[in-house]
Amino acid sequence: MSRTAEEIAQAHSACLDGADTINVVIATHNLGDDATEDNYGYDLTHDEKKARVARSVGYLKYQKDNFDDWGDADFTVIDAAISAADTFTS
Repeated sequence: MSRTAEEIAQAHSACLDGADTINVVIATHNLGDDATEDNYGYDLTHDEKKARVARSVGYLKYQKDNFDDWGDADFTVIDAAISAADTFTS
Protein backbone atom coordinates (compact mmCIF):
# COMPACT_ATOMS: atom_id res chain seq x y z
CA MET A 1 0.00 0.00 0.00
CA SER A 2 1.38 3.35 -0.98
CA ARG A 3 0.39 6.40 1.04
CA THR A 4 0.60 10.01 -0.02
CA ALA A 5 2.63 12.52 1.95
CA GLU A 6 -0.65 13.96 3.24
CA GLU A 7 -1.84 10.54 4.40
CA ILE A 8 1.46 9.93 6.16
CA ALA A 9 1.27 13.33 7.86
CA GLN A 10 -2.32 12.65 8.98
CA ALA A 11 -1.38 9.22 10.32
CA HIS A 12 1.60 10.67 12.20
CA SER A 13 -0.63 13.37 13.67
CA ALA A 14 -3.10 10.68 14.78
CA CYS A 15 -0.23 8.79 16.41
CA LEU A 16 0.78 11.95 18.28
CA ASP A 17 -2.83 12.33 19.44
CA GLY A 18 -2.78 8.73 20.66
CA ALA A 19 0.48 9.34 22.51
CA ASP A 20 -1.08 12.40 24.13
CA THR A 21 -4.09 10.36 25.24
CA ILE A 22 -1.80 7.78 26.83
CA ASN A 23 0.24 10.42 28.63
CA VAL A 24 -2.82 12.30 29.87
CA VAL A 25 -4.61 9.20 31.16
CA ILE A 26 -1.48 8.05 33.00
CA ALA A 27 -0.93 11.55 34.43
CA THR A 28 -4.54 11.64 35.64
CA HIS A 29 -4.11 8.22 37.23
CA ASN A 30 -0.96 9.41 38.98
CA LEU A 31 -2.92 12.29 40.54
CA GLY A 32 -4.96 9.74 42.46
CA ASP A 33 -7.62 11.38 44.62
CA ASP A 34 -6.37 14.82 43.55
CA ALA A 35 -7.72 14.27 40.00
CA THR A 36 -10.69 16.48 39.17
CA GLU A 37 -13.16 16.76 36.32
CA ASP A 38 -10.57 18.94 34.58
CA ASN A 39 -8.35 15.86 34.23
CA TYR A 40 -9.21 13.58 31.31
CA GLY A 41 -10.39 10.20 32.55
CA TYR A 42 -10.67 11.30 36.19
CA ASP A 43 -13.90 9.32 36.55
CA LEU A 44 -12.53 6.08 35.10
CA THR A 45 -11.58 3.13 37.26
CA HIS A 46 -8.03 1.86 37.14
CA ASP A 47 -9.12 -0.99 34.87
CA GLU A 48 -10.94 1.43 32.57
CA LYS A 49 -7.82 3.62 32.38
CA LYS A 50 -5.71 0.58 31.55
CA ALA A 51 -8.18 -0.40 28.82
CA ARG A 52 -8.12 3.13 27.36
CA VAL A 53 -4.33 3.18 27.34
CA ALA A 54 -4.21 -0.35 25.85
CA ARG A 55 -6.46 0.70 22.96
CA SER A 56 -4.32 3.73 22.21
CA VAL A 57 -1.03 1.87 22.40
CA GLY A 58 -2.44 -0.88 20.21
CA TYR A 59 -3.08 1.71 17.51
CA LEU A 60 0.42 3.16 17.84
CA LYS A 61 2.05 -0.25 17.62
CA TYR A 62 -0.08 -1.19 14.63
CA GLN A 63 0.97 1.97 12.78
CA LYS A 64 4.66 1.45 13.54
CA ASP A 65 4.62 -2.27 12.74
CA ASN A 66 2.63 -2.10 9.52
CA PHE A 67 4.00 0.93 7.73
CA ASP A 68 7.58 1.69 6.79
CA ASP A 69 7.04 4.84 4.75
CA TRP A 70 7.34 7.35 7.58
CA GLY A 71 10.36 9.09 6.10
CA ASP A 72 11.83 11.54 8.62
CA ALA A 73 8.79 11.62 10.92
CA ASP A 74 9.90 11.95 14.54
CA PHE A 75 8.72 9.08 16.74
CA THR A 76 10.42 10.17 19.98
CA VAL A 77 7.18 11.14 21.74
CA ILE A 78 5.33 8.16 20.30
CA ASP A 79 8.01 5.68 21.38
CA ALA A 80 8.04 7.17 24.89
CA ALA A 81 4.25 6.84 25.09
CA ILE A 82 4.44 3.22 23.96
CA SER A 83 6.97 2.48 26.68
CA ALA A 84 4.88 4.27 29.33
CA ALA A 85 1.74 2.45 28.19
CA ASP A 86 3.44 -0.94 28.32
CA THR A 87 4.55 -0.23 31.89
CA PHE A 88 1.12 1.11 32.91
CA THR A 89 -0.81 -1.82 31.48
CA SER A 90 1.48 -4.60 32.67
